[in-house]
Amino acid sequence: MASEPNYWLALFNQSTWRTFLEHGARVVGFRQTHWPRLQTVESGDYLLAYLTGLSRWIGLLAVTGPAYLDTTPIWSEAPLPARLPVKPAVLLAPETAVPFAELRAQMGLDRDAFWTGPLRRSATCWPRARGEAIAEALLDAQFHPAVRPIDPRRYPRSLRSLATDTAPSIRRIGEREPGTHTEIQWLLLKLGSDLGLDIWVARNDRSRRYAGQRFADLPGFLDALPRQFDPNTMQVIEHIDVLWLRQGAILAAFEIECTSTVYSGLLRLADLVTMQPNLALPLYIVAPDRRRDKVQREVSRPSFSRLRPPLNQRCRLLRFSHLRVGVQQAQPLLPHLDPEFIRDLSEACDGN
Repeated sequence: MASEPNYWLALFNQSTWRTFLEHGARVVGFRQTHWPRLQTVESGDYLLAYLTGLSRWIGLLAVTGPAYLDTTPIWSEAPLPARLPVKPAVLLAPETAVPFAELRAQMGLDRDAFWTGPLRRSATCWPRARGEAIAEALLDAQFHPAVRPIDPRRYPRSLRSLATDTAPSIRRIGEREPGTHTEIQWLLLKLGSDLGLDIWVARNDRSRRYAGQRFADLPGFLDALPRQFDPNTMQVIEHIDVLWLRQGAILAAFEIECTSTVYSGLLRLADLVTMQPNLALPLYIVAPDRRRDKVQREVSRPSFSRLRPPLNQRCRLLRFSHLRVGVQQAQPLLPHLDPEFIRDLSEACDGN
């Protein structure tokens, strides 16, 4: 397996996506003509599942083994004998799938011809940066779903019922990953609360629990943020994973990244810096130890380096292990600690 995964396009229509789900979401079939390219797909690569007709990204599938040929009937429309074994990383309902046009516009690629041609050909290997951006959007849509209604005048009943039919299995798959994310969110919220601060959790996470305890029951938990910024800035701030505040002022912002890429959290922080360049706010990316190098690379992307100052000079990395140990060691001293102590648990992202 390569050190970094490749991202491959997998086109589905309503029928093939339904069949894929009904057969356990464990094998993707392609036409025989795709066989030469599929032999270069490696275990650990990802398939970017795109639902044609609806024009939305609907799934992220991890390849679990080499391609193989098999004519056992699965799909009714065509044999699709060139096959890949997969394990779902993200499965979305059609209503919460990510629109192609919306993602392209968010990335500023409306005039980029690349985004039209490759969508016509399945089993195409996408540039890694763009594959990661799509994967990150899918992960974000899984943990922070936004319903985008399906126009009944354009799409038949079979597609609309697909959302209802598959929703339970999607929720079960989606619940596997957030465990660590929820734990780290809880640690940061509880730590801020114990320090006597006000705390904010991302708007879509407000109903979460950890170890049987509701986030919303913590002392200092805010139901609303102070309206000190313009509406666009407030929309970004309200979706940051954790905020610490004192008397209405934000003391620190934390984005937790424990999934396959770290791009969406960095984008939120970059948006915040862009919209409020004079806001002197400590920014933290909180990530597993094994992903230290990945965070360092991502925060140094050219798009982030063009900010003034560059994002890697504004952000600090807080590793999961350092947070867990630091919280444990600090417990007896919490009433006497300054919130700034969290900086001592973190490290710079600019190599200094």
